[in-house]
Amino acid sequence: MGCGITKSNQLQLKKCDRGHLSVPASTAMRAALLIQRWYRQYVARLEMRRRCTWNIFQSIEYAGEQDQIKLYNFFAYLMDHFTPASSERNLISHIFRENDLLRDIEWERYFNYKSIEIPEDYCGPYLTFPLTASNVTELVEAFRNKQQLHSRYVLQLLGETWKLLRLLPNINHVSTCHTKEITICGDLHGHLEDLLLVFYKNGLPSMETPYVFNGDYVDRGKNSIEILLILFAFLLLYPNDVHLNRGNHEDHIVNLRYGFTKEVLGKYRLHGKKILKLLQKIFSWLPLATVIDQKVLIVHGGISDTFDLKIIAKMDRHRYVSSLKPPKSRRLLLKSKLSDQESDTEEAGAEDSGSSSTRGGGGIRRTCSMTHSSPSSGVDRSLLQRRSLQSHSSVDDELQERRRQAGLGVSPSHSDDQQSYCSDKDAELTEAVEADAEEWKQIVDLLWSDPMSMEGCVPNEVRGGGCYWGPDVTEEVLNRHSLQLLIRSHECKQEGYEFCHNRKVLTIFSASNYYEEGSNRGAYIRLGPDLVPHLIQYQATRTTRDLTLRQSVGRTERSALRALREQLFAHKSDLISAFQKYDPDNTGWISLKDWAVAMETVFHLALPWRVLRSQLVSTTKDGMLDYQSWFKELAIMEPNKELAHTNVLETLYKHHSNLETIFRVIDTDNSGFISFEEFRQTWKLLSSHLKMEISDEAIVDLAHSIDFNHDGSIDINEFMEAFRLVDSTHHDMATA
Repeated sequence: MGCGITKSNQLQLKKCDRGHLSVPASTAMRAALLIQRWYRQYVARLEMRRRCTWNIFQSIEYAGEQDQIKLYNFFAYLMDHFTPASSERNLISHIFRENDLLRDIEWERYFNYKSIEIPEDYCGPYLTFPLTASNVTELVEAFRNKQQLHSRYVLQLLGETWKLLRLLPNINHVSTCHTKEITICGDLHGHLEDLLLVFYKNGLPSMETPYVFNGDYVDRGKNSIEILLILFAFLLLYPNDVHLNRGNHEDHIVNLRYGFTKEVLGKYRLHGKKILKLLQKIFSWLPLATVIDQKVLIVHGGISDTFDLKIIAKMDRHRYVSSLKPPKSRRLLLKSKLSDQESDTEEAGAEDSGSSSTRGGGGIRRTCSMTHSSPSSGVDRSLLQRRSLQSHSSVDDELQERRRQAGLGVSPSHSDDQQSYCSDKDAELTEAVEADAEEWKQIVDLLWSDPMSMEGCVPNEVRGGGCYWGPDVTEEVLNRHSLQLLIRSHECKQEGYEFCHNRKVLTIFSASNYYEEGSNRGAYIRLGPDLVPHLIQYQATRTTRDLTLRQSVGRTERSALRALREQLFAHKSDLISAFQKYDPDNTGWISLKDWAVAMETVFHLALPWRVLRSQLVSTTKDGMLDYQSWFKELAIMEPNKELAHTNVLETLYKHHSNLETIFRVIDTDNSGFISFEEFRQTWKLLSSHLKMEISDEAIVDLAHSIDFNHDGSIDINEFMEAFRLVDSTHHDMATA
């Protein structure tokens, strides 16, 4: 009676509890399929967002590398075509000056660490040489606890490392055995927490736990110098079980842009310049490759269709202080030898050199330099600057130039003996030029190249250096050298690794959270006697490990869009000009289709702009966009709106990294400060590079706006931070 439950109802409820609902099987199947379809669509949308986010990060990164090479091209152009006395040439000549690197016999005297005293209040780690296992373990723990190694020990450790590296071959040959595996790590880029996590999971380097580290230890991250010191310490302790390959960031010119130079000078103000100079020497002595059991090749970047281990094994690797330019010491010695042997050609060479100087071309040009050929009239120099490192000038043209500069051009009136003499010297010069060109190409391809899915081998125009090589090239190179697997790094991968080319190429990347927290995992490889790679993934930051896929994608997506919006705002004038081409009546409106085309025309980032439209454009009307109002929607905060010269501001925003690189180059004493005159010269260099006019008045106004204490000098770090674009929504959240 009343509201009670009958026995029949109780029985029905028990059946329900047991899962015996009277639902038709077809209905249940349809429901399951709907849920499955919804989930697949949900995951697919997340994956699409993740890939789009990845493309933004990677496109901006590679565009930065291309800008770095273009700027270096410009510097090299100044060196090759301006007179030695020109102010522009003097500003940047020191980064090309290989003679600044002292001869080996002078190094120990120049870097005498014994004269550096350790204060009584020093609380960092102490080192004794030869290093012991306890020394190195204490060093690792000190860096884990954010302590700093004294500069005396830094110089001593680097000096011992340099001595050891000079004894190592270009290619390390490593063997496995039944009792141990070899661990292979990829790019670390100053992420100390990743290295410490690898050591925690896998064990510290030892005779039982050998390691291969595959380059790019520095730049981008905050603890590059600590990573180098740890790896060098283990190398000294276990020279047969720790192997270090060189990466494209082990390069003092690249370090100017990507943070390592700034990091060292910030942490070691008194002796930072000596430390950087010694590291410049050390980087040039790092081995170029490692081969395991004659079957597995490990290089930082990759290979090309002309890759040859025999050439790599025989070259003098330390001559390549920077991979961005070929060395010239051997050619200068050859020129000197030719000049000494024939006084007539010496005089002719002097005359040529003198006339060349009046044209702004004094000195020998670098062989097959990636930087440029001599621009002739009617040739767009920007086209030359955009050339890949792969795009070498012809040896014949280079030989003709060398003959002219060395005074070897022979007129028809000269005797047969003189012609025969010059012919012999031409042959010698040709051999040197060809050898230099081939060696340099091997270095560049090895450090800068990336694999591609298509067959063939083409210049890597995206990075501006090296090549893209296909599966056919992999097959041919591996077969030619009797290899079965190529392990390389150089590219950030979302999962920390990636197979390609029928699993014959494996990319390994060990810096997790590379672009943003949660953007990617790190990974390392364990390789046993069977030579089958076992991959271990990790995430260094605990907070990102606890995020769901949706939360992780959302966080990295916001970060990528923030970086992209800053790029859009910095190119405001270029974008407006591109939009106006699709708006001939100046209505202020363009179609969304034209918007997407204009975006790619300006940026050349190969991004899916139509997909990104919903993230970047919030207000439209009948498929049209008010592009003047759209810039306000980007929510970018300008730090110095009151400055009158808006063209200078836009140039600063757009070329922020290039400007900072020039500052670092001009700051020859590494003080972090430059004078007003150096500041003016910096802007003149940048305006020449960009082919635009910037008035002295605008530069002076800009300098005075940041000289807060009116002492006539400018703090580089303070200046760059003061004029850095900021996402206002992100800034508001950070200060709330």
